[in-house]
Amino acid sequence: MPATTAETLVLLNYQVTVAPLVLLSTADHYGRSAKGTRKRVVGVLLGQNDGKSVRVSNSFAVPFEEDEKDPSVWFLDHNYVESMNDMFKKVNAREKLIGWYHSGPKLRASDLEINELFKRYTPNPLLVIIDVQPKDVGVPTDAYFAVEEIKDDGTTTSKTFVHTPSTIEAEEAEEIGVEHLLRDIRDVAVGTLSTRITSQLQSLQGLHLRLQDIGSYLQRVLDGELPVNHAILANLQDVFNLLPNLSTPKATGKDLPTINGAVNGSIGISGGTSENTELAKAMSTKTNDQLMSIYLSSLIRAITAFHDLIENKIQNKRQQEDEDAKKDEAEKTDEVKKEEKLMLNGTAEKTDKESKESEPAKKAEKEQKGKKKG
Repeated sequence: MPATTAETLVLLNYQVTVAPLVLLSTADHYGRSAKGTRKRVVGVLLGQNDGKSVRVSNSFAVPFEEDEKDPSVWFLDHNYVESMNDMFKKVNAREKLIGWYHSGPKLRASDLEINELFKRYTPNPLLVIIDVQPKDVGVPTDAYFAVEEIKDDGTTTSKTFVHTPSTIEAEEAEEIGVEHLLRDIRDVAVGTLSTRITSQLQSLQGLHLRLQDIGSYLQRVLDGELPVNHAILANLQDVFNLLPNLSTPKATGKDLPTINGAVNGSIGISGGTSENTELAKAMSTKTNDQLMSIYLSSLIRAITAFHDLIENKIQNKRQQEDEDAKKDEAEKTDEVKKEEKLMLNGTAEKTDKESKESEPAKKAEKEQKGKKKG
């Protein structure tokens, strides 16, 4: 059995948090490069490591090839890693190279050699295996650090990976982006009710898995396979204390037989006279209040929709009346212009006719004047 070193204990207490952006980038990298194959993709992790916690906030893909038959034959372009790392430093100097990732889904024989390569850039690189095709409900990441394995028999030490707990933690901007992304990729044909039911089903499945883990742990403690951990038992007791008491006895009297029957019923012994009348009444009252608020909100929403519909109808009617009035005014204006044009044309014809009729009279006058002069 390997001995536990101080370094291993420190690494086990590390808090590794992974940003959703890293998961999306890895899934996109796998979808573009290795989807439908048995290959895995490899990339570099960027973030901060303060000695107590590791925050993985960004990543980039790296060209990687390996022989499927011989795991010891692999290629990773470290020149590309160095050039990309220099460019990322110019963009954000706080994000440093802290480790690497691959799509797994499990550790492989060549991971220790690749991890040694990344020690050129960081003294203790972090390895995160990101499962791009998760089959179970839970966190799709597994974090590891490489440590020296000290054997009890005194033989030569060797490198091995130690698992460190990891969580997915998003900042406010990332939460908004992920929410919009999930809203965009949601199936339009699926209704809101089915979406809610699906999310609740997934939550219940995750709760069921956690309860199974707790049950298996307690069973192993009872069987003597694991030592008793009082901190874990205290946390479990706190969880159980938060559960509602579904066997509240009904206080019907203060005599001894009544109290004994109530106590027996509360702890599940036959012969008890406990009834959950108060609890049922409280739950029904709360449910009725919630349903009443839902009913009122639906009623108000319907009234608001009807009001908007009527207002829209009124506005459309007013617009139609204004358009009709404008058309009538335009038609009247055209008629007035036509009448004026006709009047002008009639006056011009009359003037031409009078001028033509007056021309012979003018000629006759001229002839008479000429005769008089002669």
